[in-house]
Amino acid sequence: MTENSLDTAGRQAAVEAVGGERKADSAPGAPEAVGNASIADGCQADRGRAPRPTLGRRAVAFADSLWRPALVLAVFFAAWWFVAAREYVPNYLVPTPGQVWETTTTQWSELARHTVVTLYETVLGFVLAAALGLVTAVAIAYSRTLDKALYPIVLFAQVIPKIAIAPLLVVWFGLGLTPKIILAVLIAFFPVVISGVAGLRSTDPELLDLAATMGAGPWRTFRKIRFPNALPHLMAGLKVAVTLAVVGAVVGEFVGASEGLGYVLLLANGNLDAPLLFADLILMSAIGIVLFVLVEIAEALLIPWHASRRAGVSLTTS
Repeated sequence: MTENSLDTAGRQAAVEAVGGERKADSAPGAPEAVGNASIADGCQADRGRAPRPTLGRRAVAFADSLWRPALVLAVFFAAWWFVAAREYVPNYLVPTPGQVWETTTTQWSELARHTVVTLYETVLGFVLAAALGLVTAVAIAYSRTLDKALYPIVLFAQVIPKIAIAPLLVVWFGLGLTPKIILAVLIAFFPVVISGVAGLRSTDPELLDLAATMGAGPWRTFRKIRFPNALPHLMAGLKVAVTLAVVGAVVGEFVGASEGLGYVLLLANGNLDAPLLFADLILMSAIGIVLFVLVEIAEALLIPWHASRRAGVSLTTS
């Protein structure tokens, strides 16, 4: 199927979604007819659609996606163990994986408590950044005045080093969770805005004109056309933002905190406790990886139709 035919099919699907809802709202007796037509169209589409993969095939595909990063990690840990065991670098600088594991298990209760604090700050900061970023992106995309007023301010706020304003936030809000959450929001906010604006502006103008001629209002056009079209861009920005939120929370803990993984990192660095330092870094990385995977799962559920979610899609045209 060519690119033009794909665009035509996408336009027709969007128009049918808008027009079908409009007809269902206005025509008497239409719900039953529209429902029957939708069922018939769904059955016809199902007949032409490829069968869903079985559970065994999904397990094989999942294992196939994991063995490469697992192999890289195995090589990395083997090299780490070799260098540390041979003491090419002193153990007080680079401990062995066994020493790191022993420190993690013996101090697990304390590390778990600090991990929960950092995770809470990260998740709350990410959620606030995603909500504020989406609202700002919609405002910028829909209003030329707000675009000229807000976009330079967003850019100016992004280029300011967050580590420079962290002490100021501690002075204003104290040593509690508030400055850490604000830093996480500030760092994660920019990718959401940029990706949201790019996605909302990438909608085909012909689709918007066609929806307008069929009587679709701004809200229905946003819900049926603009927002679904922007989701691939927005999810990419959210995946970047969720990892940056971890950085924001940890930076806030560096400046002033009595708990959290950033606080543990400062203590380990001050005491030259390399095993605790490495264990803390691994836990920070684990938080970012887990949150990234959760956003990836949300993307797979929200936009399974997108080309980036389908396996075996060719990136070249023949």
